[in-house]
Amino acid sequence: MIHTQGPWFVDEHGRVVVLRGVNLSGSSKVPIGLPTRVREGFFDHRHVSFVGRPFPIEEADEHFARLREWGLTFVRFLVTWEAIEHAGPGQYDAAYLDYLVQVIEKARQHHIRLFIDPHQDVWGRLSGGDGAPGWTYEAVGFNPQNFTETGAAIVHCLHGEPLPRMIWPSNYSKLAAATMFTLFFGGNAFAPQIKIDGEPAQDYLQRHYLDALKQVAQRVKDLPNVVGFDSFNEPSTGYIGMKDLAQPMNILRTDAAPTPFESMLLGAGFSRPIDVYEMTLLGPRQRGQRLINPQGVSAWQDNCECIWKQHGVWEVAANGTPRLLKPDYFSRLNGRPVDPTDDFIRPFIRRYAREIRSAMPHAVIFAENVTLENSLRWTADDAPNVANAAHWYDVLTLYFKDHISFFSIDPITRRLALGAQRVRRLFTEQLRDIRHWGIHAMNESPTVIGEFGVPFDLKKKHAYRTGDFGPQTRALDSYLDAMDANLLNWTLWNYTPDNDNRWGDQWNDEDLSIFSRDQQTNPQDINSGGRALVAVVRPYARAIAGEPLHMKFDRKSHHFEFEFRHHAEVTSPTEIFVPNYQYPQGYHVDVSDGAYDADRAAQLLIYRHSHDRAVHHVRVTPV
Repeated sequence: MIHTQGPWFVDEHGRVVVLRGVNLSGSSKVPIGLPTRVREGFFDHRHVSFVGRPFPIEEADEHFARLREWGLTFVRFLVTWEAIEHAGPGQYDAAYLDYLVQVIEKARQHHIRLFIDPHQDVWGRLSGGDGAPGWTYEAVGFNPQNFTETGAAIVHCLHGEPLPRMIWPSNYSKLAAATMFTLFFGGNAFAPQIKIDGEPAQDYLQRHYLDALKQVAQRVKDLPNVVGFDSFNEPSTGYIGMKDLAQPMNILRTDAAPTPFESMLLGAGFSRPIDVYEMTLLGPRQRGQRLINPQGVSAWQDNCECIWKQHGVWEVAANGTPRLLKPDYFSRLNGRPVDPTDDFIRPFIRRYAREIRSAMPHAVIFAENVTLENSLRWTADDAPNVANAAHWYDVLTLYFKDHISFFSIDPITRRLALGAQRVRRLFTEQLRDIRHWGIHAMNESPTVIGEFGVPFDLKKKHAYRTGDFGPQTRALDSYLDAMDANLLNWTLWNYTPDNDNRWGDQWNDEDLSIFSRDQQTNPQDINSGGRALVAVVRPYARAIAGEPLHMKFDRKSHHFEFEFRHHAEVTSPTEIFVPNYQYPQGYHVDVSDGAYDADRAAQLLIYRHSHDRAVHHVRVTPV
């Protein structure tokens, strides 16, 4: 059983383990038969099924065997709240929970560990993402069928094709998602008048979320390959912390981008001209205006009005003109400035840890920061056995779907990097900062980079026409080199079993899967269908009889080097994954001391150090 010990994960033998794997899977965000492009049945959200996500049970052996062959033996397993409780509050999908146990048992048979990721993006499917059940919008008074016309959300199946590149993140700043996140994390502070069946909205929503995840915890608590639970994928605090509701909320302004106040007015039935933007390498650029909600429909149910109008954030004057009364309503709490993470995310994760551990006491909690932020502080007074599960992306490549190896930008500091070596150094520094945050601000927590990856549809799907995945390989190689340099654990985004070249991961035109049936030319070859494997499938020290100090793999020369300091109390050997994919003709091993065995069938190098020295090194080179 894995647990945390200082900045490392440790196995039952006392060895430090390095966890490498994938997110499984991108299409687990959507119900069977309802990829985001499909409109028919979209609003019938109570009658859906996720049985078969990530794959039909009869395909489990194929996919887990492939991941095992590639050395990706740690899975971030996507489970949505909607999958568990779509039928209505307190109505759990027993068939789906049974299916989860079957899949996880299959993973165990292939010696694959995992942690449960209660995944969401922009709250839920009805606001352009995934995660929460559709009834959550209705419970607070929303009418999701009017989200598109009122600008409350951009939804793939209602927008139609082509969906503008990476437009879905703009939903974080629109009315539907921003309101739901604000209610979920801060409803008691900012919307105390909103009650659902007599219960405050925040308490109601959090209780149902926690109870749904406890259903999963109770089912998997005795499965030894389940390490723990993620807290909440890429949490947003909605409007909380906004200093001026009349100003734009999100730097990723794409297409029509209303301010929070404009979003509230549009949702209340006011027609408004809204600024339209396009994203450039230097940031958002306005390119005109568009009239939104010309018919004056409401995003709220007939007997409801805007929650924020009810709480005096804005009003309609006697002459019919709306005006903003409290532009800083969400920025102060009890007379002091709000800290969104410390005041709202951290208390939620503490409660979450208690609830999950009431069913599964040994669970590691993989705690997430607000997206692209190091902001979650954790102390000795907080729950133990917690990991920093931050995400990291090369934002320019992800957003523009074009890899420029010699140019990048830090999305937080806005610092530019020019030149391939400077770009690689920037990536290493960004990941170092995330790891150091876990150590210095989260009570010496280990770090798992829960998501990173590259779009495989770069340059308008150039690779699918030519078979040249060179840019994707170079991008992933630079990311993974930076991971190795920081001795990081990671789960790559993603492995989608039903990925195809036309629709990608079946969700909002994203296409980041390292496997696709459309690249699978020989089903008898376990590697067939893999993308950029020469970067992804690489050697690494899997279990270490001590503390890792240095690890590096050179993709071009296939040279691997590893160094560690042994712990005298650990008697089990060090295990290094050495993939046959990289060394088809075999390899040479050079060790500083001790002895080793090379098991080509298991793709493992078993190293037993001597006790004549404290620090040991292993080098692997191809024959």
